[in-house]
Amino acid sequence: MNKDLNREQTTLAYTDLRDWIKTLEKHGELKRIREEVSPDLEITEITDRASKIGAKTGPKTKDTYAPGGPALLFENIKGHPGQKVLINQFGSERRMNLALGVERLDEVADRIHGLMNMKPPTGMMDKLKMLPQLGSITAAFPKTVSAKDAPCKEVIRKSKEFGGDGDFDLNHFPILKCWPHDGGRFITLPCVHTRDPRNGKRNIGMYRMQVYDGQTTGMHWQRQKVAAEHYRNAIRAAAATNATEGEASARVAAMAESAGGSVSIPDGPIGGLPQVALGNLKGSRLEVAVAIGTDPSITFSAIVPAPPEVEEFMIAGFLRGQSVEIVQCETVDLQVPAHAEIILEGYVELGELRSEGPFGDHTGFYTLTDDYPVFHLTAITHRKDPIYAATIVGKPPMEDAYMGKAVERIFLPAMKMTIPELVDVHLPVEGVFHNLMIVSIKKSYPGQARKVMSAIWSLGQAMFTKCIVVVDEDCDVQDVGEVTLRVANNIDPERDIQFTLGPVDSLDHASRLPNYGSKMGIDATRKWKAEGFNRQWPAMIEMDKATKAKIDAIWSKLGL
Repeated sequence: MNKDLNREQTTLAYTDLRDWIKTLEKHGELKRIREEVSPDLEITEITDRASKIGAKTGPKTKDTYAPGGPALLFENIKGHPGQKVLINQFGSERRMNLALGVERLDEVADRIHGLMNMKPPTGMMDKLKMLPQLGSITAAFPKTVSAKDAPCKEVIRKSKEFGGDGDFDLNHFPILKCWPHDGGRFITLPCVHTRDPRNGKRNIGMYRMQVYDGQTTGMHWQRQKVAAEHYRNAIRAAAATNATEGEASARVAAMAESAGGSVSIPDGPIGGLPQVALGNLKGSRLEVAVAIGTDPSITFSAIVPAPPEVEEFMIAGFLRGQSVEIVQCETVDLQVPAHAEIILEGYVELGELRSEGPFGDHTGFYTLTDDYPVFHLTAITHRKDPIYAATIVGKPPMEDAYMGKAVERIFLPAMKMTIPELVDVHLPVEGVFHNLMIVSIKKSYPGQARKVMSAIWSLGQAMFTKCIVVVDEDCDVQDVGEVTLRVANNIDPERDIQFTLGPVDSLDHASRLPNYGSKMGIDATRKWKAEGFNRQWPAMIEMDKATKAKIDAIWSKLGL
């Protein structure tokens, strides 16, 4: 029986954001800020300083905090009396572990590895030992509850279109303007719910939302995100429905003429094909719901690069060891976390785009303006006295650095399923997740490092990785100094660096075109004769074991 399967299931199951806040306070990880501060820039400045505590450029504080500083609960928001803002909730290694109910992030990876390597039981004892793991699978499925049992519906406000009085306004909430040159105020920690029009699969993603007015926002789902594909599938479906001739041709034309949904749909026939009058698509909708202020397992599940076939509700259920309670929305056919602080319901209209940005992003630079879909609200439901959850991004390290490290550790087993020679992976925080990936491999044949690069560029969100460095298994990729030593010494630049073209992250301001550019792979492994290297390869310097053991025995006596 796999040893990973013998571990008892850790039950996280924070009921909601408020339960999580109590846990943070109990462990000394929360600081309440009672001084009046503005949601325009001031909360960002305080949070930026706090999140850089422990960093080389961070502030000196009278209290002793671990790197990342404390979570902050602002209780006196200018212009929003009685409201609270929670920020930096995941912004340290300890808080990230607390959020996932583990002492170290690799424990979650071990659980995933155990499930992936589960073997059929050979006897009664094996079957009994499997019960906790089977229970964790059962717990992954969400549980639907009635509206009366859903705290997120303590206050319900609907548009007149759906029988309400239309008395709702996003400006009621303390939504942040983060940086001086931002295009406005942004919802920065939203769990955005959509459904694939083809098969009904639900998805939860995290995409910033620029507030245009009290009832509309931008919806910054980048072109390669799952929700953006749901949007494109809705365009394809509408094009096929309106086609007078070939449905497949209509779908192809709709994608080509709208650049995959990233440019406004023109009126009238296009491409000389009267059956593809994209103007007829206008008025068609993709329903969207947004949860703000969820328990940590749901918030974290919204950022993980899971396959589209795996629903985030199930990921959250697996992480927390208990089913997520969900409830039907009031005005759209979607389900949302029943214990969320705030729910926004609405839709995006196919073909309607609006300028979004600039936005101070996790790259440390402002993302430039671009056109994105517009989210129209049809309802807002929330708890009484809702707590507004937010995050800020900017020059690292910040809160997202610890969330990214969690993703790196937890999904290593899944990467190994596709790339079995993979030993470890490291995404340095300064590389902002998609600019630099360092991997170590068990090299078994010539050219394997290049095969691994190609494999990584074919993996979901990893396809955006601008630079990949491949080293041998005896190099600790978490030690950037060691990696630098290997790269600087082991490569012949002309021979060992390769370039390729393909999709790049929408936030990459240096690429030759938006969303399309070049990537670089560096093979820093030891070169073999079978790869054409005929010189002698020197051994790395290391002391012999006997001498090391002798010095170990007397080290404490040396006074060093």
